[in-house]
Amino acid sequence: MAVRITLKDVARASGVSPTTVSFVLNNTPRQTIPEGTRRRVHQAATELGYLPHSIARALREGTSRVVLLTTGRWRGGQSLDSFIAGVSGELRARGHNLVVHYGEQSDESLAELLEAVSPRAVIDLAGADLGQEGSDWTDGLAPATAAQLRHLVDRGHTAIALALPSGDFGALVEIRLAQSQRAAHALGIPPVTPVMVGQSRAEAREAMRWLRHEHPQITAVAGFDDDTALLAMGALSDAGVAIPATMAVIGFDDARPGAIWTPSLTSVHIDAEAYGRRAACAALGVEPEDWTSDPSYIVLREST
Repeated sequence: MAVRITLKDVARASGVSPTTVSFVLNNTPRQTIPEGTRRRVHQAATELGYLPHSIARALREGTSRVVLLTTGRWRGGQSLDSFIAGVSGELRARGHNLVVHYGEQSDESLAELLEAVSPRAVIDLAGADLGQEGSDWTDGLAPATAAQLRHLVDRGHTAIALALPSGDFGALVEIRLAQSQRAAHALGIPPVTPVMVGQSRAEAREAMRWLRHEHPQITAVAGFDDDTALLAMGALSDAGVAIPATMAVIGFDDARPGAIWTPSLTSVHIDAEAYGRRAACAALGVEPEDWTSDPSYIVLREST
């Protein structure tokens, strides 16, 4: 018969009081507990196999207070981190906890995870809820996409390429391309020219060589995200193309690497944390508070 691990066992193993253990494991607000102590408590609880309070309470209440978020193939970055922070913060404020699973998984492994966690709800970034137009997240990308192109048009660029990543990003690449084409039409400029820059500097060099040879009229590149924009910038620099004098480049995500690149990358900052808070409310079936923050804005740097 398995021995039941108690709060006192965790306290004894981590060298603190049971009250401190409770504060740490339940994320009790307004408690100034050192980070080192928090790590010791969590490590002891993990090694002993202590059942977290949120799951124990779920077993008593018959309703889980855990929400599971799966990222699927969604590439990490500033927006993903902020989105997750928004989900987690909103759930904590409403007495729930977040479990995040990164990367792909089979249906079988997902079923095992669901059985182990027994979540109240699942937020699937790779699934239909957030991977198709009509969702808060992808619809929220539309004004950010329009702002990206508008910034270039305001600087006199009317022939624009959209740099896209290779690999399987689900429906998001097609959605961003469609949103860019609609934005171009609304701005009264020709359709954007999609170009796959791949995942390596060598692939990006070939893509930029093709772009400059086949579409010499293009004077600006809008990136699917900052990583893709930086690949394009690196390839253009290798070819001796002056940025932004000959070719302007703008990213999408406002990730830190773009700010320290030379030349630094202009990008679109997205309020992904607000989307995360709204997604958490939707998962719990409650109405979100009024959303007053701007969905996106341009961070102006050297590349445009």
